Amino acid sequence: MDFEGKTAIVTGAARGIGLAIARTLAAGGAAVVLVDVREDDLQAAAASLDGAASVRTFAVDVTDEPAVEQMIEDVVEQAGRLDILVNNAGITRDDLLLRMDAEAWDAVLRVNLTGTFLMTKHASRYMVRQKAGRIVNLASVSGLVGNPGQANYSASKAGVVGLTRTVARELARKNVTCNAVAPGFIDTEMTRVLSERAKENALAAIPMQRMGKAVDVARAVAFLASDDAAYITGHVLPVDGGMAP
Repeated sequence: MDFEGKTAIVTGAARGIGLAIARTLAAGGAAVVLVDVREDDLQAAAASLDGAASVRTFAVDVTDEPAVEQMIEDVVEQAGRLDILVNNAGITRDDLLLRMDAEAWDAVLRVNLTGTFLMTKHASRYMVRQKAGRIVNLASVSGLVGNPGQANYSASKAGVVGLTRTVARELARKNVTCNAVAPGFIDTEMTRVLSERAKENALAAIPMQRMGKAVDVARAVAFLASDDAAYITGHVLPVDGGMAP
């Protein structure tokens, strides 16, 4: 897929799925902007993209609206345009519903859903003006079917699905698409900390009987961010080895 001359912002890009997405877009020729709260990890991530057309980093909390607005303004000022936004930043604070406190609930909703809203709100303003843009949000199979111990995470990702479909309808006439990718059980730092029992239970629910890789998600994101997906909007694409019904 050809991303020559395009500028892409990827949040949560310091490692894992976010970094894999940034690498895939950069390999297609995009100028990539890596956004994360982890400054040290950001620098290491940028260094790993040696050979990319352009790499810029911003240590920004996606829940901080003034910082988000200023960052996007800086990107557009420097690059002249903004073509792709990938909302990947997310956290988990897993616990059973009866043990989950309000702080854990609020933290996950704030990053996963409000962060996606804020990034989309401010990035889409520039895309609407240029009458072109691609927004790809990271949802989750947990947001489609639910998952015990993840009431907050599942709710946040279900919210991302609703947000995606509404944004798609609002911006379609401006040639701005908005889609979501819903990863299943992907081999990342987030899943490696799970207990062996939890991993076994997850694998048992996957028809393909294996975990996915970050690059599997990245390729799906890249497709939806490309010109090949110009007539696709409001869609949620599971990348889950067959988990979602």
